[in-house]
Amino acid sequence: MEELYALWKQRIEERRPFQYIVGCEHWRDLVLSVQEGVLIPRPETELIVDMANEVILKDKEMKQGVWVDLGTGSGALAIGIGRLLGNEGRVIATDLSPIAASVAAFNVQRYNLQDVVEIRTGSWFEPLDEFKGKIVGLVSNPPYIPSGDITGLQAEVVRHEPKLALDGGANGLDDLLNICKGAASFLKAGGFFIFETNGAKQSKFLVDFLNIQMEGSFQYVNSVSDFAGIQRFVTGFRK
Repeated sequence: MEELYALWKQRIEERRPFQYIVGCEHWRDLVLSVQEGVLIPRPETELIVDMANEVILKDKEMKQGVWVDLGTGSGALAIGIGRLLGNEGRVIATDLSPIAASVAAFNVQRYNLQDVVEIRTGSWFEPLDEFKGKIVGLVSNPPYIPSGDITGLQAEVVRHEPKLALDGGANGLDDLLNICKGAASFLKAGGFFIFETNGAKQSKFLVDFLNIQMEGSFQYVNSVSDFAGIQRFVTGFRK
């Protein structure tokens, strides 16, 4: 695992610095179209695809099943995972914003993945009723910035990025908690999840919440660091 993280870190560091450009954004080995009203994918979020890949390589069912990307934005995660699945699996990506859904659909077509990745407009799990208990993999980079911290973000972020994709409520956990609860209903036994968080405090809270408040629903719940050593992600499996 340490060797993999070293390779991922090297790949990120060799890439050009992050820029707020409305037009195209380089992410992993993709060039994604973006525009006002759509969250620009961050380099650290690439690790979600890498962790998903580890699970897919170890379990054939993970490659042949249905994955979900909640709050897809530009479609980055859905496309990244769709390319891992090839023609064997399927990704359903949801977003509440019609603008984001439209941009994601454009990016999916750009990579000729429309037979693998489907974009649906709606809030979190709402467009996914037929997949209750059937999802093998769930990923999400949801809004997690506390409402009071929004105005203190970089000026470029405040100007160009949608508040809908940033504001996670009073403590930044509103959407993350909703997703955790929904995961218990939508993931099949053995299903895998990865959520991105604001950092160590949120990650620890969610690990405790999943292990204690939702005891019996999940197993092997852990937090995972990003390239900067920040506990950025929460992962686990449905019991």
